[in-house]
Amino acid sequence: MNQDVFDKLAERCAYIWGVDVSGITADTTFAEYDTKSTQISQMTTFLEDEFDIEVPYMQFKRNKTVGEAAEFVTELLEEE
Repeated sequence: MNQDVFDKLAERCAYIWGVDVSGITADTTFAEYDTKSTQISQMTTFLEDEFDIEVPYMQFKRNKTVGEAAEFVTELLEEE
């Protein structure tokens, strides 16, 4: 996984969830923070703007952890 992708995603998750970014690891699950679909949408929009790629919402939503989501976005970047 691209560390930059993980760092940006963790930063955005912390902002959305109202927690300290240092508490977010690759194993942090979206379920732990009762993540709503609007919050997932905010994450994908942020990542699209940050990395200038299209992040398919439905595919992104299938990821269970922040690490899986970062890996998914890394794979999208490698396809570019």
